[in-house]
Amino acid sequence: MADSVSSRLGSPDIARDKADGMSGGARTTVESALRYMSGFGNSFETEALPDALPVGRNSPQKCNYGLFAEQLSGSAFTAPQGKNERSWLYRIRPSVKHSQRYAPISPGLIRTAPNSAERKPMLGQLRWDPSPLPETPVSFVEGLQTITTAGDSDTQAGMAAHILVVTRSMQDEYLFNSDGEYLIVAQHNALRFCTEFGVIEIEPGEICVIPRGVIFRCELVDGPARAYVCENYGGAFTLPDRGPIGANCLANPRDFLTPVAGYEDREVPSKLFVKWGGDLFVTDIAQSPLDVVGWHGNYYPYKYDLRRYAAVGSISYDHPDPSIFTVLTSPSGEPGTANIDFVIFPERWTVADNTFRPPWYHRNIMSEFMGLVYGVYDAKPEGFVPGGFSLHNQMLPHGPDAPAFEHASTVELKPVKLTGTMAFMFETRFPQRLTAHAAGLPTVQKGYIDCWDGLSRRFDAKQKQPW
Repeated sequence: MADSVSSRLGSPDIARDKADGMSGGARTTVESALRYMSGFGNSFETEALPDALPVGRNSPQKCNYGLFAEQLSGSAFTAPQGKNERSWLYRIRPSVKHSQRYAPISPGLIRTAPNSAERKPMLGQLRWDPSPLPETPVSFVEGLQTITTAGDSDTQAGMAAHILVVTRSMQDEYLFNSDGEYLIVAQHNALRFCTEFGVIEIEPGEICVIPRGVIFRCELVDGPARAYVCENYGGAFTLPDRGPIGANCLANPRDFLTPVAGYEDREVPSKLFVKWGGDLFVTDIAQSPLDVVGWHGNYYPYKYDLRRYAAVGSISYDHPDPSIFTVLTSPSGEPGTANIDFVIFPERWTVADNTFRPPWYHRNIMSEFMGLVYGVYDAKPEGFVPGGFSLHNQMLPHGPDAPAFEHASTVELKPVKLTGTMAFMFETRFPQRLTAHAAGLPTVQKGYIDCWDGLSRRFDAKQKQPW
């Protein structure tokens, strides 16, 4: 926690954390003192004070330490067992004490689908340079800038893609989003998320997911930060089915980390921001809402180190579909067609023989918002820089730029390892509509379409052999 925060965190001598296993070994996160439980979709139990959790029941007549029992449900009560999400929280005050007299306020640059009145009708392949970090102090709430919206949040389908710039920590300020869950991709410097369930820190190369309805505070760790954010209106992110790949590789469940319980007992005037129905509200409260002393269940925030992704690819010929790089997926009602896929392009070997190795030119029913965390993306070695992002919407053609095509078509084919790179896509079945803010950004690369100008005609009906 920040030095200015007086709180009681679960520590090794008082926390009793039970799950499939505790995280161990060398830490890659920015704060090695934080403790996590490992596994994806597990049912965890964790307490910051001994016996804070009741035994054999969820809601006893009286809870230990004078705590209140409260359930947080991420799914309908009657959802199938495998999709039923809920956690029991044992807190100093019930959350009804944190939600009084909401007042609507300006959403700033936050937009929510369908956003029909404001969205900008622009069509074409689009790319932006990185959004600069402002000199003025902006928190998570003030620094969230919506770039695209897709679908309809009221029907719990679709997503929004945001850029996040943060130059100040939230102080006695908190937020929860009832419209969807946040998937946050750290890009420049680290971020700390103090949540009802405990504390998560992520650095560039790591992500965290904060489920719908979970209250959190965002703090800086090592200076102003920038991140990409996917707001998922639909079904909660889950691991993709591996199909013929089998039980291993891609994102392994044991590498997902969930924080141990840690609570704040702070009686200070605070503000709670709420995103609901596309609008932003605020209410004044008299204490920190992060007062959960213990919890158990399967609905909680978590983090993942993208550098642990076990990439799978061709060892003979042809580039596989980019879906082979899916880390998390939000399912839709149509099998095999995702509401959102979160896809990455990490360090990996390329060995395919007699193959054009970058992703091929294509048109796609899915819409692709792409960002670069660090390094160089092999299909766009020029102009696509860390912190930048691009948008290739439904059925709009895209693929390697002219220099990448020339290089990939003529280079000697031998095993090559792509190193020091991390790109990703937020891919959805819905068209991604540009916001007016995104369309008006000075960082729009007006000459992006020119990257394909050098693709000249090579056809010769009299010459069968490749050029």
